[in-house]
Formats: sequence, C-alpha cells, structure tokens
Amino acid sequence: MEKEAYLDLYYQMVLIRRVEEVASQLYQQGKIGGFLHLYIGQEAVSTGLISARKPQDRVITAYRDHGVAINCGIPAKEVLAELLGKATGVSKGKGGSMHMADVSKNFWGGHAVVGAHLPIASGLALGDLYQGNDTVTICMFGDGASNIGYFHEALNLSKVWNLPVLWVCENNQYGMGTAVERASAVSEIRQKALGYDIPNSRVDGMDLIAVREAALDTIQKIRQGEGPYLVEAVTYRYRGHSMGDPERYRKAEEVKKWEENDPIGIYMRFLIAHKIAVESELDEIEARVETEVEEAVQFAESSPEPAPQALFEHVYVEG
Repeated sequence: MEKEAYLDLYYQMVLIRRVEEVASQLYQQGKIGGFLHLYIGQEAVSTGLISARKPQDRVITAYRDHGVAINCGIPAKEVLAELLGKATGVSKGKGGSMHMADVSKNFWGGHAVVGAHLPIASGLALGDLYQGNDTVTICMFGDGASNIGYFHEALNLSKVWNLPVLWVCENNQYGMGTAVERASAVSEIRQKALGYDIPNSRVDGMDLIAVREAALDTIQKIRQGEGPYLVEAVTYRYRGHSMGDPERYRKAEEVKKWEENDPIGIYMRFLIAHKIAVESELDEIEARVETEVEEAVQFAESSPEPAPQALFEHVYVEG
C-alpha cells in the first residue's frame, strides 16, 4: 500500500472510535433511543477486512454495525443522524442503531436477530454464483451466533454449493453477558467450520495488519473458486454488550488488561516503527477526525425528523 492508504486506515479506526464515544454521550443525554451496541475495541476487525475487499464485494453484519457502516463508506454524519432517528440518516431515520444499510455501497446491513443474517449471506453469494459475478460476500457475526441454527444451516449450504462467502466470527469473548467457554462446547469458534469441511483460521483481531493480510489471502482464494472460508478474529469489546449492560459478568481488571493492547495503539506503533508516519502526522489525523465528528453531531442534531408520510414509504420494493 501507499503511505496515504496506510494513513487512511488510521483515520478510519480513529473516526469509528470517536463516533462511538460521541454516540455513548448522546445516548446518556437521552437523544438516542432503543438499543445501542458500541464497537469500541473491535475497530481493527472491520477496518482490516473491508480494506481488503473490492468494490463489488458485499458486506453484511450483525447489530454492532456503526463501524462497519463507516468502513463501507457511509459518512459519519449519516451514521449519527440515523442514531438520532433523523430523516438524513443512512436508513432515513427508520432503522436506528441496528439497521444501517446502503446497498449502493454494497453494505447489506446490520441485522438485529442473532445469526439471522447468515442465511442471507449465503443467498447473496448464491445469486452472485448464478449470475457469474466476480464477487465475494463478507459476512461478519459474533461468537454467540455460532450456537444458533442459522449458523449451521448457512455454513452447510455454503459448502454444499461452493459459495463465495468469507465467514468472519468477531469473537469478542462474550455472547451478550456469557463467556464463550460457558456457552460453547468448542471455545475456538473456527473449529466449528471443520464439521462442514470449510477451511478456517484464527487471527489477532486487535491487529489491523494481521486482519487485513488474512482477509486479502482468503478473499483471493474464494474469488478463485475455492469455496467458503471461515476466519475467527479474536477481539474484545471495551464497553458493555449494549448501553444498558451492568457488566457484572467480567471484572474491570480484565477490561483494563485488554485496553493495554488497544487496536489503535497497535496500529499507531506499527506506522511509527515502519517509518510510515511520525507522531505529528497522526496527531493531525486525530484533529481532523475531531472536527469531522463535531460537524457530524451538529448535522445530526439539526436535521429534521422523518415526516409522518414516511411511515408509508419503502414498504414494498419498487419495480
């Protein structure tokens, strides 16, 4: 990659972090309703993955979707406007936190029902296979979803039909408030792919470069017709499952230990160690992010609510 590409990835991760921090504040101020699942700590996963895709490749994910939306090219102001339920939001204020999507950017949405989007991913890939498209579907899901029937149905058919799907488990250690070891007989989620003869691997989900390299390698294999592949990205969420989570299932010391291995810090040290950037350049990027997020909040708060007639729009697919 060229220097600018490396720096853009830093910008993306810092932007996601600041958007999520601001979203937390807006939620506590009562300006965001419903559920809010923050991506803080997991930024390296979607940033690394999506940096490896081609424009025609599809992305679909679960409800922790704000960072994925930003990586797919949805402006921060449209993400925050959606969180505030405004008409200028990416889903016109009708989706909220868990239902952001923009098919023009090949982002096929966040999905609120655990695991329910996995069969949709298989369907997207099947359609591309029928049409002869040079397209890979990247499907992201949490460790908890690997215990759901949708997971097994989707993986099974993806192998039976040799579908171009990259399955990515964002293993953040907890399915809601339950540790992986307590809910799954197999603690290494990647091993579940073995039952369907799907090749698989584990990657450090806190290391953007490691995720990107794994994604580049696996996407190339899938695009060449080798069929589905599963990557387990071992990561960690610093905040609760959602904003109402009392976090009684883990100790503060555990969170602090993971925060010392922060994905933004890891990537920052990589850039400096490889002489790609100096600290002053990264400080400038962080300042630009701060300005963008401040403007995004102003945009979101000043945007109009959806009009009453919007209730009757987008009910059916036109044409």
